[in-house]
Amino acid sequence: MTESQEHAPSRRRERFPEISSRAYEHPADRSALVALRKLTGFDTVFKALSGLLPERSLRLLFLSDSVRVSDAQFAHLHSMLRDACYILDLEKVPAMYVTQDPRPNAMCIGLDEPIIVVTTGLVELLDEEEMRAVVGHEVGHALSGHSVYRTILLFLTSLALKVAWIPLGNMAIMAIVTALREWFRKSELSADRAGLLVGQDLQASMRGLMKIAGGNHLHEMNVDAFLAQAEEYEAGGDLRDSVLKILNVLPRSHPFTTVRAAELKKWAESRDYQRIMDGHYPRRTEDKDTSVSDSFRESASHYADSVRTSKDPLMKLVGDIAGGAGDLGSKLRDKFTGGTGTGTGGTPDA
Repeated sequence: MTESQEHAPSRRRERFPEISSRAYEHPADRSALVALRKLTGFDTVFKALSGLLPERSLRLLFLSDSVRVSDAQFAHLHSMLRDACYILDLEKVPAMYVTQDPRPNAMCIGLDEPIIVVTTGLVELLDEEEMRAVVGHEVGHALSGHSVYRTILLFLTSLALKVAWIPLGNMAIMAIVTALREWFRKSELSADRAGLLVGQDLQASMRGLMKIAGGNHLHEMNVDAFLAQAEEYEAGGDLRDSVLKILNVLPRSHPFTTVRAAELKKWAESRDYQRIMDGHYPRRTEDKDTSVSDSFRESASHYADSVRTSKDPLMKLVGDIAGGAGDLGSKLRDKFTGGTGTGTGGTPDA
């Protein structure tokens, strides 16, 4: 038996030769990355910054105190990793480590070369197909170049803690960290899509997200009920709840799990996903010709559609204002109080 046969996936999956990360990137993530890649001197700046970042220290830390995935160690993860790189046509297979941590987590970091790290908690929590989606998720980060910005985010978050005693310095760094976190939350939605392209099993992706939220109790959970939570989260409450949602998500690097599940299901049912599966997708050879303005227009169009179709009270109000709805004071009062409006004479409507 040849090595390729030995490590072949358990079932046939579509492969995407020369696929550009633009094929699966969330519009907000894509426009930010295209703009960064087009900046003159961008590479020079980040090479200079790399001297300040503890990348070498991180590599030595994982090498010395974690288990490097290979044919000899965690062979099943190594097989998944190579399979994911084959499907997304990532030529160089990133180094991958398993680190002892009961919390289920995975990340892709590194400036020069990406490193994928998964915790023992995640390995023990997920089955083979669920783990395949996670490995594809991290390979998607590597293909998109997210590891560079993730490393910077980790560095700046650490730096913010060290200079917390300097009011203005801390505020400046936290402003950058907040912006990076907002971008990174969108990049997680992109990587979820990459995980689906690798695993090509939506139910496995859904199960993995449910387990991350509720632990290894699948017999106690239901995909439809889990997705209904996302619907309730988006549509429920009044403007006070909308503000609380924003405050709750600001310190997070990842979107909420139910939101990720709903977003992924929506994309899996879209024409964009089907076109990719049919072999129609942007190639890396076309990346250099990508228009920044076109990417921003696509991102703006996406957000306009999101506002128009959103059931969130704040987004609905924004849509009403944009649409020229009258009686703004009344709408604001009702949205904040959960009221249904007032009739003539100030009495509540029936």
